[in-house]
Amino acid sequence: MWCFMTFLKIPGAHWLMRSFYCFENPNLKANIKGLEFSNRVGLAAGFDKNARFMEAMSVLGFSHIEVGTVTPRPQAGNPKPRLFRLIKSNALINRMGFNNDGVEVMAERLKKKRPDGLIIGANIGKNKDTPNENAASDYLICFKTLYPYVDYFTVNVSSPNTPGLRELQDKEPLTHLLSSLQKENMANKPLFLKIAPDLTESQLDEIVEIVMSTRFTGIMATNTTIERSGLKESKEKVDAMGAGGLSGEPILEKSVNVVKYIKNKSRDQLVIMGIGGIHDAESAHMHRDAGADLIQLYTGLIYTGPSVVKKILRG
Repeated sequence: MWCFMTFLKIPGAHWLMRSFYCFENPNLKANIKGLEFSNRVGLAAGFDKNARFMEAMSVLGFSHIEVGTVTPRPQAGNPKPRLFRLIKSNALINRMGFNNDGVEVMAERLKKKRPDGLIIGANIGKNKDTPNENAASDYLICFKTLYPYVDYFTVNVSSPNTPGLRELQDKEPLTHLLSSLQKENMANKPLFLKIAPDLTESQLDEIVEIVMSTRFTGIMATNTTIERSGLKESKEKVDAMGAGGLSGEPILEKSVNVVKYIKNKSRDQLVIMGIGGIHDAESAHMHRDAGADLIQLYTGLIYTGPSVVKKILRG
């Protein structure tokens, strides 16, 4: 990645990369809650955890990049190894644990000039050692610190790699958290909630109700799964990798089903970001047909390569 960033400093390199990897068409633009997206494909959180690679990723054709997950204080994340490839399945297992440089460092980077026309979102979380009863204060610190520098926020309560984090998806803590953030949303920036793909229909019903009652813009569907179904690798190999969230092609159907359910349950009143298993035009269309207004990918970039956005947009 650092070699690519160094290459982009060469005169003409930026233009050359955009000519290879960007597919620009006015018909692909989208206006979502006042934000002008050059297309509907974005880079999901987790790749650019510390807002270091926005310039490099912009030349690959993404309309928006979500930085983070960021926490108030820097943290190292879980012990290594914590990222594993399942090549036969075009999937990843990660248990990174919100490793990041902290919100103050991210804010300093975001103050600098960013690529023209690129939408920037911030994915915010809590520190591992912050108890859940104090979680809202961590999210508020990140929210207030980054508010002048990003276009939208995503509240991450669905990573399986921070102990107890998914408990914040329960009704009482989630309502308190989302309401607290909305009270500070003075400029009415778009706010999203990122949810797990492992929720029951009754849990999804409750979340849709909370998101709508707190006037959040929409839902990111979905984060990684703790399930291990649909893999081509042996059970022994997968088990040896240990705990973590599974992403990539095996979660496509699960994520699409969540998108479809939320679209119907909300009666098309929420903006939905489809995430999970997107790696080509067909998988992108599955999310869009299910009701996703925008899509994001990460694992698909790893396996398909830097031309993935162009392939999706041309498909």
